[in-house]
Amino acid sequence: MSEPTAPAPAGRTITARQPDAGCRPVAVAGTSRRPAVAAAPGARPQPVGKERATGGTGGAARTRTGRRGPADPVKALMHRHRELCERAVDPLEIAAGLEAHGVTDRTAARFRHRDVFSLAEELYARVPRGEESSPPAEDEDAAARPAHLASALAPGAVAVLTAACLRLTDGGARLGVGAAGAVGLAVALTWSLRRGALRAPGRTVPVTRFLVGWLVAYSLLGDGLLAGLVAGGPDGPWPLAPGPLVGLALAVAPAAWTARLFAARARRRLGGSRALEEFAAGARPLLLGGIALHTGCLIALLVLTSLVLPMALAPAVALGLLLFLARLLTVHGYPHAAAAGLGLACAGEALVLTTILVGRLPGCDSLARPVEAVVDTWGAAAVPALVCGAAALGLLVHASAALSRASAHST
Repeated sequence: MSEPTAPAPAGRTITARQPDAGCRPVAVAGTSRRPAVAAAPGARPQPVGKERATGGTGGAARTRTGRRGPADPVKALMHRHRELCERAVDPLEIAAGLEAHGVTDRTAARFRHRDVFSLAEELYARVPRGEESSPPAEDEDAAARPAHLASALAPGAVAVLTAACLRLTDGGARLGVGAAGAVGLAVALTWSLRRGALRAPGRTVPVTRFLVGWLVAYSLLGDGLLAGLVAGGPDGPWPLAPGPLVGLALAVAPAAWTARLFAARARRRLGGSRALEEFAAGARPLLLGGIALHTGCLIALLVLTSLVLPMALAPAVALGLLLFLARLLTVHGYPHAAAAGLGLACAGEALVLTTILVGRLPGCDSLARPVEAVVDTWGAAAVPALVCGAAALGLLVHASAALSRASAHST
């Protein structure tokens, strides 16, 4: 006999357990085989078939659009770099700026473009800019060409005039001419760097001026001081070597011309390239050719100067190449790398002088032996040649990678 079953509350499914059915639940007539969900009193029941047919709002949206993600992938990039796009004078400016922010040709493919240049052209076309138009760069360059030429020739003219006056004077007058020539050369060089092709407004690291001053002073006084220290001195004033300074001042003009030629050729190459790798492959030979051209002009001017003012050519060539590479990196947006190269050269020269002085202390004579061996074998001029040459080689390696990027040639 089965026990009596208590009446069930309204809205619930009742199952009866029969001992002879293998303990299988049997649904009461009129009920569904699916477990029913308790509904609030007065709520309208929702049919299951309708819910299965709709599939939710998200599924319907995916069915209508057929894809996920934004329909315009360039729009987010356009808003992110809007300032760059608004101030750009052509699509190449945007391409260089995008590359500086880490956008590559592979990244451009995610924005449905084959390369960065194609992506930059769309950004340039879509971002609105003012109606005012600036004069062409060629007209500005033509108007400023006489001033650029005069500023590039000024350091060499002042240096030659000072050297001629030093040969015609002696005593106190010679000292006054030397001081006036140093001031005039500094003013002419400052004018050349601010007005000529080697100008870099707002990019020069402040310590760079001190570093260049040290290198120039060492080329004028360092060889005589080092030779005197190795000989046990210095005894009295050490000799000056104005020849390298005059030759380097004369080389400012070909350096400015070479820098302008490299910038123009690289800009033209940027306009004809359709991929970043293609531009880098074409810009690197331009850079190496420009450096070789400047080095040839520098050697020729130093040889002509040595006919009047005897000097060692190797340290002057190494210093001239180091200064040119440092300025070229500064102009194209890498001032900290330029300052690092100049700083390493200054540290090397200062370390050599310090080593000789420390070697005079008891028990420290072994520290000065390498420098003394170099000076005894090749002369005092070998030290700045090795130090400046190593620093110039490091900057050359860095420049071959940095200046072959499109971002280094944005105006």
